[in-house]
Amino acid sequence: MPTLDVFRNDAFGVTSLTDAILHAPYQPRRIGDLKLFGEKGITTTTVIVEEKDGLLSLIPSSPRGGVPDVLGTNKRNARSFVVPHLAREAHVNADEVQNVRAFGSETEVQVVQTIVNDKLATLRTMHEVTLEHLRIGAIKGVIYDSDGSTPIYNLFTEFGVDQQTQAMALTTSTTDVRAKCVAIARQIEAALGAAVYTGLRGFCGSSFFDALVGHDLVKDTFKYQEGEVLRRDLRKGFAFGGIVWEEYVGSVGGVAFIGADDAYVFPEGVATEKGPLFTTYFAPADFMETVNTIGLPIYAKQAPDPSGFNRYVQLHSQSNPLPLCLIPRAVVKATKV
Repeated sequence: MPTLDVFRNDAFGVTSLTDAILHAPYQPRRIGDLKLFGEKGITTTTVIVEEKDGLLSLIPSSPRGGVPDVLGTNKRNARSFVVPHLAREAHVNADEVQNVRAFGSETEVQVVQTIVNDKLATLRTMHEVTLEHLRIGAIKGVIYDSDGSTPIYNLFTEFGVDQQTQAMALTTSTTDVRAKCVAIARQIEAALGAAVYTGLRGFCGSSFFDALVGHDLVKDTFKYQEGEVLRRDLRKGFAFGGIVWEEYVGSVGGVAFIGADDAYVFPEGVATEKGPLFTTYFAPADFMETVNTIGLPIYAKQAPDPSGFNRYVQLHSQSNPLPLCLIPRAVVKATKV
């Protein structure tokens, strides 16, 4: 019969469990589904970021005693960011495995692996939700902790740059909403400089979205759309004024990821000289086995019951992500009024 001694098998080592949680079923959130963020593993737990003319970039490492990159004559600001450490845990209790019977050709290890993989899949889902929360913060320019109200990093404050805004005046029936959209595009293009983009997308709060869809000018435009557009739920996204607008749904602790009266418009498909406009940096786990290795998106490890009674095995998962927008001013905050 399976027992907790099975966990001494190499199948439950840090490498195997990390591989298992990395391959757990992926449940895409909106940002993940759009693949907005590039991903890059780093070997340190801090990231040094410099700012020049509103562009944020990593400072590359150089050998001790070697010649570092020259900053040049322009004034630059550099900041050190500690990569957030996000850990979740679960238990595999003795009761869960004591009556498990190996069927057919399955071994005890294979059967217990099924139990473990189910728990790892649950842990991964928690990490995905948390990462989505951090990434929406990077898009907005302020990365919040899990309570949704405590800032971890404010990119605008850190580098002394201003957030670009656009008052849409959606509560005024005579507002030229199309002209407002063009103004947003010009703001973004000015921030991007020579960088090109493939499209613009706006994540909207509920009240902003309703006011946009309900505006007279926008409704008039719908008359010339195909019938299918008019029949479907526009909250999933519709194009107007060169921007794809969609209602973004998500909250933590009762605090919406996007304020009800706000929207954030950003460019898609942007590749800067320092990498994708939106990038998530992953630091290594705080395990002896992972010191100075390139960080992975998520890790898993197990340890026995510390009481010595062998009543359960503790499953530990962690991720160490730092999502950044390399040009914070390329995201425009639009307001309903």
